[in-house]
Amino acid sequence: MLNKLIKILVTFLIFYQTPVYSKSASFNDFNSRDLTNYFSGIIAYENKDNTDALKFFNASKVLINKHDSYLKRYVYSLVLENKVAQAINIIKYKNNKDNTNFYNAYILLVIDSLKKNDFEKAENYIIQSLKFKDQTRFNLVISETLKQYVYTFKNKKILSNKQNFGNLSLISQIFQKCYLKESNTGSFFLNLINNPQGDYSRYIFFYINYLIENDRIEEAKAVAAQIEYINSTLLLSQSRSWVENNKLKEFNKVFSCSNPSDIVSEFLFLISNLYSSQDDFEKSNFYLNLSNYLNPNFKFNLSLLAENFFINKEYNKVEETLRNFKKEDEFYYWFKVKKQAQIIIDEDGYEDAVKFLSLKFNKINNPNLKMVFDIANFYKNAKKYEKAIDYYTQIISSLSNDTVIKSDLLYRRGGSYERLGSYKKSDDDLLYSLKINPDDAYVLNYLAYSWLERDYKIDEAFQMLEKAYASRNEDPYIIDSIGWAHFLINNYVEAEKYLKRAVELMPNDPIVNDHYGDILWKLNRKIQARYFWNNVLSFKETDKDIKEKINVKMIEGL
Repeated sequence: MLNKLIKILVTFLIFYQTPVYSKSASFNDFNSRDLTNYFSGIIAYENKDNTDALKFFNASKVLINKHDSYLKRYVYSLVLENKVAQAINIIKYKNNKDNTNFYNAYILLVIDSLKKNDFEKAENYIIQSLKFKDQTRFNLVISETLKQYVYTFKNKKILSNKQNFGNLSLISQIFQKCYLKESNTGSFFLNLINNPQGDYSRYIFFYINYLIENDRIEEAKAVAAQIEYINSTLLLSQSRSWVENNKLKEFNKVFSCSNPSDIVSEFLFLISNLYSSQDDFEKSNFYLNLSNYLNPNFKFNLSLLAENFFINKEYNKVEETLRNFKKEDEFYYWFKVKKQAQIIIDEDGYEDAVKFLSLKFNKINNPNLKMVFDIANFYKNAKKYEKAIDYYTQIISSLSNDTVIKSDLLYRRGGSYERLGSYKKSDDDLLYSLKINPDDAYVLNYLAYSWLERDYKIDEAFQMLEKAYASRNEDPYIIDSIGWAHFLINNYVEAEKYLKRAVELMPNDPIVNDHYGDILWKLNRKIQARYFWNNVLSFKETDKDIKEKINVKMIEGL
């Protein structure tokens, strides 16, 4: 009876999901154990538990030549488990070739051909992949861009009649020019890096790489010198470190414009990044693993994979990915340590994480400013304000000029002083920060809120909040602050308008819910007030002292 039920369920599920494309044989031909494993694999696959899905698919491989949907899921799961070569082999050497007629199959065949520099085959597979260009919004972009790259590799010139995908096409054109060693490649890199329509700072790495490959060493050093450790990405910080330590050969070890596989690998990483930014982490990991297959030397890209796994709380996979980063990688080793500390916070709390990070940090000889900055922020988040202040002071003392970075550091140190109740020092830092950057909405907000809480310079605090709100009127923290300012001067009706909006934007924030509850109480909406106070008690991240105050308010009101 159970086996019969499983067959019915699987039959329904398969034909429901793929009524047009399924070419299954009769289910009477399937062993019940295979069906059970396949059904379990589908459930795991749909639940995005890819490791288990692959185990079940492996146990039901008899279906590989009998059912299209099985093959698609199986191949996809293999790539997600970073078994790209195995996925390619299954597509290439399967008996029933009709079953390989799906988009990912052609992309895998393109990748395989590119790795072998067989551009003729790659071009043919790309043309076939275009049959599926309307299935997803990215299919057309991926196939057309790959077509442009392969045309350049094959014909040693850039395709003239091509589709334009905005800045994505501009990036592709730059790498094609770099591959062809065109003389204006450098100016194209600079135009992209300085493009005001987005953050293209990643391509500073490739520009430095290009300069080094063309023996323009002094220019490369000049570009690297402009990179600031504190507010730069891992890749750029690593780039500056290599240049400063005269490790110029490291650039070519991970990427070369002369290598088609490296270039396409970077394109696939870009696609992976786009999917990740849209919270589609599964597709992001799929294209990231293809990128890594083409250029396994660029292991630094795996930091995105670690981030994707971390967001989904797949901590075992995070740890497995982080093993790629060694001590000699400096910044990526520090990324590894920080990510491990974040896992400890989730599993065991801040105290254990602080011990772990401190131990690792103290073993680093001459930690750079980025590491000092990171550990200062870590201590601040862990409410170890004295330690945070020590590290912020260390960095501030090393800065001679009043830069935006110094303004930010003063803001962070000032906030730490404020948490300790050292209001004079806090005000001095925050006012100095505003002297450097008078329009910083977050510093204006923090200082004004601090003054309001102390019943100090109310009018001036209001002016600062209005200035902050004028430039950041969608920021929930600033909305909360200006609403709370109205509350403190007994303007409850106006306060409620702001706090209601802040709660809508941050429904799980303890402070915002607490503030909204207080305002509702003052407006004699006491049942609603207790509802929002009760929310505060239910939030995992609510501080103990806030919970104690809420418990009193739940009984006595304000």
